[in-house]
Amino acid sequence: MDQDKLIERLMAENEEFRRLRSEHHGYDVELESLKKHSPLSADQEWRMSELKKLKLMAKDRMEAIIRSSRSGVTA
Repeated sequence: MDQDKLIERLMAENEEFRRLRSEHHGYDVELESLKKHSPLSADQEWRMSELKKLKLMAKDRMEAIIRSSRSGVTA
């Protein structure tokens, strides 16, 4: 199964994957909004750093779910 089809299936069948994808998108939207501010306050810089970490954690977990789905093992 190709990556796009697998992601479609996971979006339909896996609540955790849907939640993670939504969170990942939300973090991305907030990051893009913060990037428009110049210069950033210390709090905004901290939030950008935090968003990047959260976004990466969500992506890593989604990738783990994709890998386990390919191998037939529940993540």
